[in-house]
Amino acid sequence: MRGSVVGTAALVAGALLTAAMTTATASPPSTGTAPPADAGATQPVLVDCFWHRTVRPGDFILACGDGNSRLTGLHWSQWSPDHATAEGVNMVNDCKPYCAAGSFRAYPVTVRLDDTRPWKKQPGVQHYTRMSLTYQKDRPEGFQQVMTLPLWD
Repeated sequence: MRGSVVGTAALVAGALLTAAMTTATASPPSTGTAPPADAGATQPVLVDCFWHRTVRPGDFILACGDGNSRLTGLHWSQWSPDHATAEGVNMVNDCKPYCAAGSFRAYPVTVRLDDTRPWKKQPGVQHYTRMSLTYQKDRPEGFQQVMTLPLWD
């Protein structure tokens, strides 16, 4: 009897620990400033990989599936209904010899957001739907000097 109680207690403790760890890892910290509830009515937002809306984020993940490309150190000089502009760094994994063993390389970029439209998740909120990255000097292998990317809706 005592062995089954100890075994049950161990299973419950393990399940609680797993649940706590899953909750902690399932909710990554916000990468930007959360806008006030009515911010979507007055200014567009940037929607991230986790479907959170942000305004003037300091960091932004570009490769949502594996995190092998992200923008860091973003300094926004413009954030308007028409477009937003920032300077920052695109950290890109070179995936050599393969991504898990690759190294992240820093590429200074100018970021431009534009093409605002209503966000499907919250139609009353305008969000940017296109991002252009202009590499100031070097750029990742296979990238153009200017890369234009659609943003998710």
